Order: sequence, then C-alpha cells, then structure tokens
Amino acid sequence: MAKNTNETPSVNLIGAGTVIEGDITTNGDMRIDGSLTGTINVKGKLVVGATGMVEGEIICQNADVSGTIKGKIGVAELLSLKSSSKLNGDIITNKIAVEPGATFSGSCSMGGLIKDIKGEQREKTELAEKTA
Repeated sequence: MAKNTNETPSVNLIGAGTVIEGDITTNGDMRIDGSLTGTINVKGKLVVGATGMVEGEIICQNADVSGTIKGKIGVAELLSLKSSSKLNGDIITNKIAVEPGATFSGSCSMGGLIKDIKGEQREKTELAEKTA
C-alpha cells in the first residue's frame, strides 16, 4: 500500500489568555486570540482575533486583523483591517481593505516596487515567493 505524501496545511490556534514570546513559522494557517511577541511567518492566512495582540514582524500570504498589531506586517496578497483593529506600524501589501472604525498609524506600501520589512527595495513577487 502506497503512502500518501501530500501534506495538508495545518491550522494553528493561539487561544485567548495564552502568551507566547518567540518566533513562529508555519506552512499552514494561523489564528491568534492570545498575545504573541516575536516574528511570525505564515505561508497561509493569518487571523488576529478581537482579543489577539501581536508585537513584532509579520510575513504572510493573507491577513484578517480584528485585534492589535504593533510592528511591521508584510502581506503578499490581501490585508483586511476589520472595524475593531488597531495597527501601529508599517504595512507592505498588494491589496488592503479597511473597514470604518479601524485605526492605523504608520506607512503603507502597495503595488509594484515596494520597500520590504528590512527597508530594502524589491519587487512584490519576492514577498509572495517568501511565503510560498
């Protein structure tokens, strides 16, 4: 009997009340309802729930933010800031959706040539390759 080598991406959850300090890298999706301080690299979708708080750098394919982010975020495709979100930091994304009530303080780079999280110039396709 042949072994199935196809891996299904995992869904990771940091529950409300959980506090993590450190870096996280995942090939799947992630939801944060607790608190995380460090760098996050998600090859799928990142969801920061209403009770979620992230302090540090974020790199992901897509993101839905309802909670708080303090730091830089790089999103290869779509960043969605919900009405309860608070973002204090720089954004690098291809597309952004901001609901009324969302707060954002920092710079936002979109489209063709953008600055990456480290401040170097590069094409947006490199950000997509980094999350692939």
